[in-house]
Amino acid sequence: MAKRLSVVDVERRVDCLLCALACARRFGEGGLARSAINVRSVGGVERGFVIVVCRACPDHQCLPACPVGAIEKAGAGVKVLLDRCIGCRACVAACLIGAVQWDEERGKPVISVHCGLCASFCPYGVLALEEVTGG
Repeated sequence: MAKRLSVVDVERRVDCLLCALACARRFGEGGLARSAINVRSVGGVERGFVIVVCRACPDHQCLPACPVGAIEKAGAGVKVLLDRCIGCRACVAACLIGAVQWDEERGKPVISVHCGLCASFCPYGVLALEEVTGG
């Protein structure tokens, strides 16, 4: 059954960035440049943080936006075919929640593949990989 990444307990967010670092580490590099997760403040520690990551929306707005078919459905989410991508950023513009991150070095999008690596590195239980139910 297909799985997708979910933000399950937003109250536990502390901006430790372990999820984003684990995600970027998939490429064998340090830093956050290739992370599919963006953690940002919504007004300092008092107001908390927001985690922006692909939510595997049912209509995948990024998929039809790509003029060269470099994004295809994969499980509950999508995957980017990097060799086909022309770096036009249409997928970035199409994502309603801003979950398509951008790899400046490669000039290509970074979209969560819902592998769950980030959730396994989250010591606070903020993220989880959950089975997709329904249609």
